Amino acid sequence: MSTATTIAPTTPPQSTSRSTATNPTTQTSPNAAQRLRTTMAAVRLAFTWLGVRKTLAPEQRTTAARAFHADRELLSASKLILDTKNPAYRAVAAVRSEASSYWRTVTLPFPEAGVRLLPQNSLGMFAQTMQTYRERLQEAARELASQYDTIKSEAQQRLGTLFNQADYPSTLDGLFDMEWSVVPIEPPQYLVALNPEVFRQEQARVRERFESAVELAEQAFATELQRLTAHLAERLTGLHDGQPKVFRDSAVENLREFFERFRRLNIRSSPELDALVEQAQQTINGV
Repeated sequence: MSTATTIAPTTPPQSTSRSTATNPTTQTSPNAAQRLRTTMAAVRLAFTWLGVRKTLAPEQRTTAARAFHADRELLSASKLILDTKNPAYRAVAAVRSEASSYWRTVTLPFPEAGVRLLPQNSLGMFAQTMQTYRERLQEAARELASQYDTIKSEAQQRLGTLFNQADYPSTLDGLFDMEWSVVPIEPPQYLVALNPEVFRQEQARVRERFESAVELAEQAFATELQRLTAHLAERLTGLHDGQPKVFRDSAVENLREFFERFRRLNIRSSPELDALVEQAQQTINGV
């Protein structure tokens, strides 16, 4: 039977190594790391999601390999058990995408998979927004469940002999859901009395993680600024089939949204980056 898995939204991998091309700073500010540590909450977003792709059974891979005169052991093949283009499925997927995007937009990166840093004074609004997304996801999931039998019947017709009733759970209840949580980062206080040396080591480890978080934040802002300004410059100067490209306000609006997010989440760790953003904002205000 197909089962649901709990997954965290994917975040593009970021290196913590310095690069003068994308990050104008040369060292991490201890004050910035401490500000992050005292003003941010670590939040995790996770989804329970029914897997819609199944690996073919060995005998099915044998049949597929025979058609190409291939070795079954060297062949990887899978099937979709649900039509991901179905409007009801697309609706649940859209809510997941929106919730993940919101989570990334209002937070800063952190060197722990599936965890990001949210300003503590934004926790209330974050919780309300996530609850709204969860309610929307559950509503969309109920609509998908109401069409589940029809979707399975269509899959049986389209998959032919690849269809396997055991791939499908009897119900979709609880198989599309989301939750968020505040993740404890600081070492527990009981370690002070239990083992002071371990507590000291954990304190040092947490300090290093927040120093890395400062670097990740600087890199993320610098990279996004570079991407947005390059896109705007290309729109202003580029040609398509020998004609000037169509300029859309969205290119400028995306930059203005970036400036607002930078203002709200800026950890003031890099005067050089602050100056670059200020210079770009002044230029955009003149567009």
